[in-house]
This record gives sequence, C-alpha cells and structure tokens, in this order.
Amino acid sequence: MADIATTLPNARAALKGSQLALAFLAAAVVLTASQYAGVLPEWLHRLPEAIIPNFAGWLDVIFNFVKDDLGLLTLTRFLTGGLEWLLDASGNIFYGKRRWPNLGPIPWTALTMAVAVIGYYLGGWKLALLGGVTLTWTALMGQWKIAMETVSVLFVSVPLAFVIGLSLGIAAWKYARVDAAIKPILSVLQTLPFFTYLLPAVIFFKVGPTAGAVATTVYAIPPMILMTTLGLQKVSPEIVEAGKMSGCSRYQMLRHVYIPAARTEILVGVNQVIMLSLAMVVLTAFIGMPGLGAKLLQMLGSFKLGRSFEVGVTIVLLAITLDRMSKAWVVKQPKHFERGAPFWVRHKTFLVGALLVSICLILARFIPFLSEVGRGQDFSVGRPLDTIIRGFLDIEWVKATTGFLRAFLNVQVLIPFRNFMLSIPTPAMICLVAAFAVALAGRKQAVYAVIFFSLVALSGWWDRAIITLYSVVSAVTIAALIGLPLAIIAARSDKWSRWMLLMCDTFQTFPSFVYLLPAIMLFGITDIAVIFSIVIFATVPLIRYTIEGLSTVPPEMTEAADMSGATRMQKLWNVELPLALPTMAIGFNQAIMFAFFMVIIAAFIGTQDLGQELQRTLAGTDLGKNFVLGICVSLMALTFDLTIMKWSADKKRALGLP
Repeated sequence: MADIATTLPNARAALKGSQLALAFLAAAVVLTASQYAGVLPEWLHRLPEAIIPNFAGWLDVIFNFVKDDLGLLTLTRFLTGGLEWLLDASGNIFYGKRRWPNLGPIPWTALTMAVAVIGYYLGGWKLALLGGVTLTWTALMGQWKIAMETVSVLFVSVPLAFVIGLSLGIAAWKYARVDAAIKPILSVLQTLPFFTYLLPAVIFFKVGPTAGAVATTVYAIPPMILMTTLGLQKVSPEIVEAGKMSGCSRYQMLRHVYIPAARTEILVGVNQVIMLSLAMVVLTAFIGMPGLGAKLLQMLGSFKLGRSFEVGVTIVLLAITLDRMSKAWVVKQPKHFERGAPFWVRHKTFLVGALLVSICLILARFIPFLSEVGRGQDFSVGRPLDTIIRGFLDIEWVKATTGFLRAFLNVQVLIPFRNFMLSIPTPAMICLVAAFAVALAGRKQAVYAVIFFSLVALSGWWDRAIITLYSVVSAVTIAALIGLPLAIIAARSDKWSRWMLLMCDTFQTFPSFVYLLPAIMLFGITDIAVIFSIVIFATVPLIRYTIEGLSTVPPEMTEAADMSGATRMQKLWNVELPLALPTMAIGFNQAIMFAFFMVIIAAFIGTQDLGQELQRTLAGTDLGKNFVLGICVSLMALTFDLTIMKWSADKKRALGLP
C-alpha cells in the first residue's frame, strides 16, 4: 500500500509536468507562427534597446570603485611583485632567465633524466619511457625553451592552486556556512568561459606571465576544493574514532587522520589541477603569455600547419605525461620499511636518480648539444610537413569530400538551422527551454531556466547568445550521431571497450587548442571548422559514459531478457539503454559543457557569437562587458547542467541504481 501511495503522487507530478511542458511548447509554436505570419509585435520578437539595462556600465562603476577607491589595484600590484619574483625564479631554473637563484637553465638531458626517474618511481618503465620520450622530442624539435616557458608558469600556478584549493576545501568541509556560500560560486566558475578569467588578470596583474599565472591558478582551483571536500566527507567514522581515542588534537586529527584518509580524492584533485592548469596556460597566449600556446597561436595565425602540428604534438605529449604521472601518484601507496632500515635502502630510487642526473649535468658541461639544442641542430620537419599537408589537402577525393561537406552542411543544414533559431522570438525560445527543463527535471529547474535565459535576453546580447547556442546544439547533435553508435558497438566487447576508453582517456588529456588543428586543416576558416572542432571535443564524454552505462547494466537484467527470447536489438532498446540512460545523461551533460567551452575557443577561427565579443574585450579594459558576456555563457550552460543532472539523479533513484 505504501508503494502505491508513493507512486500515485509521483505519477500525478509527472503528468502535470508533461502538461506544463506541452503548454510551454504550444506557446512557443504560437509565438513563432505569429512572427512568420508578420503579426507579432516587434517588442515580442526582440526586446527594445530602450528597456535593456546597462549591466556592463553598472558593473564597470562597481569594478572601478573596488579597483581604485577601495585600493584593490594597489593590493594586486603589490602581490604582483611577489608573484613576479616566483616566476622569475622558476624561469631562471627552467630556461635561463637572468634572475635569482642563477642556477639555470637546467640542461635538457638532466631534466629529461629526472622526469624519467620520477616516472619509474611512480609507474615503472613504461611511465619512465613516456616521460623520457616526451622531453627528448621537445628538445630535438627545437621547442625546449618555449616548452620550459610554459612549464615555469605551471611550476608556480599548480602549487598555488593546490594550497588555495586545499585550504578552501577544508574550510568548506568544516563549516556549513562556507560550504553553502562557496558551492554556487564554484558552479559559476566552472561554467565561465576562459576569456572571462583573462581580462581581470590583465587589468589587476599586468600582461604576460604574471596575468597568465593568476588566470591559470584561479581557473584550476574549483576541482581542488570539490575533491578535498568530498574526500574529507567520506572519511569513515571508525578512522575518526581511532584518532580521537589516541588523544589527537584538532590539528593532529586533520594532519594525521583526515588528510591521509582522504589521500586518494585529494590526489585526484591534484590531477585535475595539473590538467586544467596546462589547458589554461596554453590559452593565456591571448594575453601575451609566452610559451607553447603563443607559438601555436602564431603558427595557426600564419597558417603554418606543419609547425602547428609539431607544437600540437608537444602539447599533447606533455599533457599525456603529466596526466599519467599524476594518476600513477593517485594509485601508488606509500612504501613502508622496517625500523632501522639503512638510508640507501629507503631512498634507493632517489639516490640512483641523483647519480644519473649528476652524470648528465657533468656531460652537458663538456658536450654543448647535451645542454641545449641550438638553431640548425634541431630535427624540426615543419616545412616538409607543410608540404605534405598541402599535398594531402590537394588530393582530389579529399578536396571533393571536404568541399561537399562544406557545401552540404553549411548551405543545407547549419546556416538554415542558425537562421531558424535566430528567427524564433525571444519569449518563444525561453518557452522552449522551459519546456525542456520541466519535461526532464520539474518545475524548479523550469523556473531556473526561465530566469537564466531571461537574464541573457536582458543582457542585450541575445542574438550572439543564440548563435553560441546554435553551435553547441549542432555540435552535440552531430557528436551524438557519431559517438553513440561507436560506443554501443564497442560496449559489446570487453576488448573494444578497453581500447575505446583508452582512446577517450588520451583525447581528454589534449588541451582544447589542439582540436582546432584538424578543423582548420580540413575546412579552413569556416563555420563548419568551428562545428567540427567542437564535435571532436564533445564526442569523447558521450562515448565514455555510454560505454560505462552499458557496462554497468546488472547482469540479471540482461539474463532475464535472454531467457525471454529477446533479440540483441530488443535487449538493447528495451533493457540496456533504458538502464544506461542515467549514466549516458552525464555524458550528454559533459558534452554540452565541453561544447560551451570549445565554442569560445573557436572564436579564434572567426565566429559571430559571444566568444568573438569576449575575445574583443581583451584588447581593451571593458571589464563590465567581459563579465556580462561570460555570465551569459555561464547561465546557458548552467541551465542544461542543472536540468540534465537532476533528471539523471531522479532516473537513478527511480530505477534503484547506485
């Protein structure tokens, strides 16, 4: 009886939700039809300029007050001095900047050997080989200095993000008020486009490495906070009781009980900090940050695709190396020795590594090539690669294929779809989004959707926002058409699932800038290049979570379907996919978040959306406009995030899944 009583209200709520969704949909259809018929008032199609609030101007007043009157600029410029000192020191060590401590640059052979030894300690010979090959490639391709410019900033920004994120995570775990205050801020920060981080960093911390380090640090903090809080919350009561019974003080409980027990989650946070920092430090090329990102931006701008490819490979290898090493650190357990074990037994790897690095340092003093690969000594094949790429693109079937896709997708699909979305009246689009939210997640999410998209409409950037949304919807749809069949086929075999998930892991380590390379090579500077680059980026989470969802379907359910005589297709459609949908929904959510992120980067190709306007703000000091544009992207992304994640949680609960 209790189950029936619980089910009936849920059924009524679902029915009311579907009716409300249909009402929103009907309103959108009526408004759009009225627009096409020419009877809709202009103020219902687009909000008049006269009623658009001057959010950017108001924010500029607030920012100027905080910056000048409250003295924030003075404080940040004071902090800039200390940060510049740290960056100068790391720059001196890694690439020979003439500053304290005057130790650098470290010869490329010595640093390569050190990384190989660390790789061996963390994960054995394979990881040692990966680290050694990555840095050897970087040196021999003549990219050592620009790579070390990037690494020197990571060397400062990663520890800063770790310390700040760990401290805030501990505070959020310990104090409920801090947790309640910080959660919405983190949600916004994780959906803000990266351009929104860059301009404040430039204004408050100067152009170049300092602003790049600040933007990178702020961008990488949120996952560290979240993983620290999650890890500390998961510490078992038995461990806590044991610590209390041993007489630990509060600090000792935190230092010797909670943090060691949450080690895995904290190190996962460190992995995410490292990967986000690398992704961001490449993108800070837009604000004058030297290094690999600046070189890639320069090569792409001059359409030197061969050199761009080489730099892209270096970025990818560094990303994979850092990712694999930090993940190996997560799973590596501390090794314990018997009391009284000799120093050389306890620190054997360190001593061998120190010896090998010392040998490299000595050899580098006598053999210049082992210290620095000079001009004319590198093995760069940028020009031949340019010739090969141009030759490939000139092959008739390649030209025919890319030409057909450009003509068909642009003229027949993408441009008509974009024009259709732009033709929908503003209130009709808000009704469509509300219908989507209420049908999937209920009235609360529909209210959020209406508020968020209404704020976008009031921002004055509605058409640019719709073009951004069009790019996201188009790319995620194409990604689903490609990724879902691949994932379903791969999920049928454990071997293919492992290979596909390995490819997804590898692709997820690629910094987003790299995805522009194949798009530009194949389609030039066009709309389809924008969509193509987003599709590559967004397909990865769709494949990953579809495979994971299908692989976690309870075996008893598939066995029951087999015993009932279901065909493979019937079992897929009626059993496996319905049970995998909550997990697949997380993949769709991540694909949408990735698409919003990538569409802003694709502004470099040349778009007409919010990303292009955000990029323009970097040339000036329009902090208010920059923030308004960033919030527009964040509000649209948050609408989908809240709706899809709520639907996924409700569906899991209804199906009794963990």
